[in-house]
Amino acid sequence: MNTPKNLFSYPRYRADYTSPVPYLPMSRAEMDKLGWDSCDVILVTGDAYIDHPSFGMALVGRLLEKQGFRVGIISQPDWHSADAFRALGRPNLYFGITAGNMDSMINRYTSDRKIRSEDAYTANGDPNRRPDRALVVYAQRAREAFPDANIVVGSIEASLRRIAHYDYWSDKVRRSVLPDSKADILLYGNAERALVELTHRLAAGEAIKEIRDLRGTAFMVPSGWKPATDWAEANSTRYDTPGRVEPHPDPYEMKTKEPESCASGPTLAAEKPILILSREERQAALKEQRNKTVVRLPAYEAVKDDPVLYAHASRILHLESNPGNARALVQAHGERDVWLNPPPLPLAMDEMDGVYDMPYARAPHPVYGKARIPAWEMIRFSVNIMRGCFGGCTFCSITEHEGRIIQSRSEPSILREIELIRDKTKGFTGTISDLGGPTANMYRLACKDKKIEESCRRLSCVYPSICSNLNTDHSKLIQLYRKARSIPGIKKILVSSGLRYDLAVRSPEYVKELVTHHVGGLLKIAPEHSEDGPLSKMMKPGMGSYYAFKEMFERFSKEAGKEQYLIPYFIAAHPGTTDEDMLNLAIWLKKNNFQLDQVQTFLPTPMAMATAMYHGRKNPLHKISADSEAVETVRAGKIRRLHKAFLRYHDPENWPILREALQRMGRSDLIGNSDRHLVPRYTPPSVGTPTRAGQRPNTVGTATKSRKVFTGAAPVTPGKNARKPFSQVARPGRKG
Repeated sequence: MNTPKNLFSYPRYRADYTSPVPYLPMSRAEMDKLGWDSCDVILVTGDAYIDHPSFGMALVGRLLEKQGFRVGIISQPDWHSADAFRALGRPNLYFGITAGNMDSMINRYTSDRKIRSEDAYTANGDPNRRPDRALVVYAQRAREAFPDANIVVGSIEASLRRIAHYDYWSDKVRRSVLPDSKADILLYGNAERALVELTHRLAAGEAIKEIRDLRGTAFMVPSGWKPATDWAEANSTRYDTPGRVEPHPDPYEMKTKEPESCASGPTLAAEKPILILSREERQAALKEQRNKTVVRLPAYEAVKDDPVLYAHASRILHLESNPGNARALVQAHGERDVWLNPPPLPLAMDEMDGVYDMPYARAPHPVYGKARIPAWEMIRFSVNIMRGCFGGCTFCSITEHEGRIIQSRSEPSILREIELIRDKTKGFTGTISDLGGPTANMYRLACKDKKIEESCRRLSCVYPSICSNLNTDHSKLIQLYRKARSIPGIKKILVSSGLRYDLAVRSPEYVKELVTHHVGGLLKIAPEHSEDGPLSKMMKPGMGSYYAFKEMFERFSKEAGKEQYLIPYFIAAHPGTTDEDMLNLAIWLKKNNFQLDQVQTFLPTPMAMATAMYHGRKNPLHKISADSEAVETVRAGKIRRLHKAFLRYHDPENWPILREALQRMGRSDLIGNSDRHLVPRYTPPSVGTPTRAGQRPNTVGTATKSRKVFTGAAPVTPGKNARKPFSQVARPGRKG
């Protein structure tokens, strides 16, 4: 990878604009108070404006402010007309449009396609403050308000919908959001680099239609367009062979060759000297050739009607996701192409520090008064220490958005933020609610060799096993924990982010440190399933790692004199899951006396690999063809409800559907009234959850998987068997 320009090395656009504003303005009155006649950039978001680095618009806005630009915010505008988009006037440079911290469809709808009762990113949780497909709607309204303004779209909704993608809510493949939004350019992934350079180049007078060389950007171009004449194009089917493959010509076929026309004169090739190149020169030439090759994906018109081609396109996109070796991609949409430049280069540690050390107010904008904003309540005492995840779980959207390379903050930067929370955040009582990120224990973990990392094309660093080139040393994280909890005024540092336990067991010292000091009685982890079939489609480790971690967790909890419990998360109806798989998981849950509070079935998020399995019934983890591996897919509503019911086998409301399924599966032996049975023979007239003598009451509240678009099963109530030593815990798959 080339060394990128430092994020904070650009000269300030407005040299006299050096003092940060208390909050980025949301109204003309606020602009007037600041003495602004206009904004350079206006950011439009589907979320309430909270000036905190966990919220995308605040982070982007403060970053551009640091560069010397005047930035205004239009938060949750009324999209029924263009009037709300004229509130701050015409931006000098562009509108920056996002749907918010979540894809708007995932934010609004459950996996059952029902409208959620609460929007966590809205004042008082109001669920009706943003439209469906907010990115497209906002961009269209901004264009209507100011037809000549530049439109830049970004955030997770743009990232997940940058090419043709399966949309669960309409049950069809939709176009890239670029042609639908009529945006000038799309920024995907962690977009700080592209955003800062784009803004400075626009400020210097460069036309947005001419800016075509930024990594992490996508745009519409005429069919066949290339950046330069020396660029080559490779068809994606060169790497996979979906569908029908044209036969190669037979070299032994005796066929008369038509004479070539001589109208243009002699066609003899000019003689050229033979060049003998060293190995290094040959590799450099191949790399240069690769860097100037674009891979053409099957057109939107092809993938929308052919699930096999859709799975093939998904596989190619994920294989071209490493910033060190990814090539540009192109996909036809009608008579035009969507062009995707390679992914953005990760931020260096000092750049990450700069992004998080900016002068955030660390509170919601005063316009919200005393309104409760659930997302703010969840994170206001937490600290994000890193980005990215190299786990590659096929159902998770982190890979498509943040990437697999871990970007970590420095220790001093993290400790400064803890002190800021202590000193400036109202209501702080001494407990940091989370010190983590997308995955709690990937802080500063990376490939041992940079060259290997840049050439790697694995979809996961930890599946099917942990890569031998991955550094799994947790010592820097242990050191961070110790320094964080020694800060005066800090009573407790909790780790609430999801933990990658197959990594944790590589460092018993880390597990001991975590369990002894940073677990508040309950620790959530995500086995997701007990059976190998579904786990292989998720790219998750087998239950052996879970048992190894559980043994360490219980042993170190006992040594610390603490009664603590694991909270496992599970997914119902994931591609590759059969009814028998869910039955075995239910048996495992009962044997371990886990009773799930709330559960959720698999939700196919745009562009995820598991979504390609769901839509196309093909496995993009391997080469795709018409006769390649078929994936068992649960699509019918009744079967999805059944799989969900298996996770809540203890709920009387689920007993009728479970009894019917068990009889159909030939497992009537699991219907009865003793402890060895899964469900009783009859549902009591008064429906309610019975409790057996000695069982712990369900006191665990609802929680979500931190910073991930998809949430797995909600917390559980550990029962008496959760206290059994490792040797006595029943293994999954045994009969009840």
